[in-house]
Amino acid sequence: MIIIMDPGASAGEVREVNEEIERLGLRPFINPGVERKVIAVLGEMNVTKAELVEHFSMFPGVARVELISDLWKLASRTYHPADTVVEVNGVPVGGQRVTVIAGPCSVESEDQTLEVARQVKEMGAVLLRGGAFKPRSSPYSFQGLGEEGLQILARAREETGLPVVTEVMDPHEVGLVEQYADVLQIGARNMQNYTLLKACGSSGKAVLLKRGMGSKVKDLLMSAEYILSEGNTNVILCERGITTFEDSTRNTTDINAVPVLKSWTHLPVILDPSHSTGDWKYVGPIARAAIASGADGVMVEVHGDPQRAMSDGMQSLKPEKFRELVESLRSVAQAVGRTL
Repeated sequence: MIIIMDPGASAGEVREVNEEIERLGLRPFINPGVERKVIAVLGEMNVTKAELVEHFSMFPGVARVELISDLWKLASRTYHPADTVVEVNGVPVGGQRVTVIAGPCSVESEDQTLEVARQVKEMGAVLLRGGAFKPRSSPYSFQGLGEEGLQILARAREETGLPVVTEVMDPHEVGLVEQYADVLQIGARNMQNYTLLKACGSSGKAVLLKRGMGSKVKDLLMSAEYILSEGNTNVILCERGITTFEDSTRNTTDINAVPVLKSWTHLPVILDPSHSTGDWKYVGPIARAAIASGADGVMVEVHGDPQRAMSDGMQSLKPEKFRELVESLRSVAQAVGRTL
């Protein structure tokens, strides 16, 4: 349920509504960043929704009360009709500009990471991605450099000015990772790790939430709701391909998910064409399709020597190929009325 206040509602009238919500054992959540105060009412209700609608409709300063049928209350466009723009150290994700996030799959060394960071910035990337902790299918594969990798990413940010996106795998490591990162990435394998979602929801950092390999769009939004309900409104959704019967690519890119998500939620939506295809040859076409379908950005893996990459070399673009991709994305963005 949402309570929409009059544009001229006083602070006292808003406070009175909030206090009444809490008196009923419920939790108020005020929509940030909008001209008119909209209060979401969260929690288990001991009375019928119809009774609550009637009850709060009589309060001074209340314009109207509406029920939200979506399970994702705070992520819903009913609650927040305007697009959310997540600001990451001055870089907007969402809105008119298309965001390009790029960097290596794994932080392998300082020289490797700094070189890629310099290159992708010069070519048009505005955020740097890189894995310090790597969840791998095999326990014998490279697992990342851990805190050393985080320190390298921080040095790359210091030199290039690019905000850092990196994955956090464990709720106990959120405090460590947020010391170095600007965006906490929750990977596909952890999309329904509710303890981790809550921990990131309590963080002051933006969160990039990837869709699980076997998860529906609705599942992704419910996971986002965990983060939002903890008070963190800076959530970016990421489509990265799902598992289907098709095996010609690593995953099946669900392009449909982009316009569906843009219709259902106010949160920014990006696409990861590297993981969704698993092959550098297909990264460009899918990245362009993402922008054409309404995505707010793409996240691409770039490596100076993909054949010797310690993880996911086959899906990583060489820097010169990344340059070509960015130029083509400018044209697509312009064609759909956006900028890069």
